Amino acid sequence: MQAKEWKVTLFLDEVDDDRTTARAVLETPAGRTLTGEGHARRNPSDRPVPEIGDELAAGRALSHLAHQLIEIAADDVSASVAAME
Repeated sequence: MQAKEWKVTLFLDEVDDDRTTARAVLETPAGRTLTGEGHARRNPSDRPVPEIGDELAAGRALSHLAHQLIEIAADDVSASVAAME
């Protein structure tokens, strides 16, 4: 079996002391580019820990990306089945 490697690039931006945004970008070998987005906002009563905002925003961006991949795979399966009929 041939091993494959797909790389996801995460871009994090601290909009201000309370908000972080993340963008997860995947370029597939087939030439498709997918982008997931995630956001985090610190509750004003919480102490400022930037790493938590980064983790939360990145996790949400990766989750968004994962949902897109699953939807694309489902569409591809449907198209494949329809082509066999």
